[in-house]
Amino acid sequence: MRILIIEDEQELNNSIVTYLQQEGYSCDAAYDFKEASLKVADLPYTCVLVDLNLPHGNGLDIVRLLKENTPETGIIIISAKNALDDRITGLEIGADDYLTKPFHLSELNARVKSVIRRRNFNGHKSVKAGALEVFPDSAEAQVNGQKLTLTKKEYDLLLYFLSNRNRVLTKDSIAEHLWGDHVEALDSLDFVYTHIKNLRRKIMEAGGEDYIQTVYGLGYKFAAE
Repeated sequence: MRILIIEDEQELNNSIVTYLQQEGYSCDAAYDFKEASLKVADLPYTCVLVDLNLPHGNGLDIVRLLKENTPETGIIIISAKNALDDRITGLEIGADDYLTKPFHLSELNARVKSVIRRRNFNGHKSVKAGALEVFPDSAEAQVNGQKLTLTKKEYDLLLYFLSNRNRVLTKDSIAEHLWGDHVEALDSLDFVYTHIKNLRRKIMEAGGEDYIQTVYGLGYKFAAE
């Protein structure tokens, strides 16, 4: 799962990124309004953390941009104590939650997990698709109760498919989700096929079906009840 942290205090931003990466998330950082606007326009994010008081602009406009372009993205506002009116406005225009500075990173992590469950999985602690069951909080997956041994990229890919079940995903969108800002530095997108092939194999070896369908000329689709 890819998260964007929009916070102009560099030390706080770096601390959040480091903590969430240790929790298994892929993270990007933005330090001002212009940089944040470009990132949310170019890349899909599972969740975005938005500081409202940003250089060169207001974080509320980022919230509006997200709701207009990617309404499925979870949004958490992080703001100072004296920004009550802005927090209320943020919630009214579509933010999912807010945290007041200073906050504990463990609490932020709990809020992120809660927003992702509500947004992507209807609040459920686990997600089922045929014989496959995924537990987002612990980043684990099972087939018929047998734990799958997945790399981080394979797990992120599986969760991305589950979040977009029965929707065709292009190779470009998968690459952007898995690699974010670093995708432009790659020589080719062949790694997407490699990760999909390995994920398919591990699911089927554990007794699951081939849930990932190739839609020729378009991309891939995860199809399971």
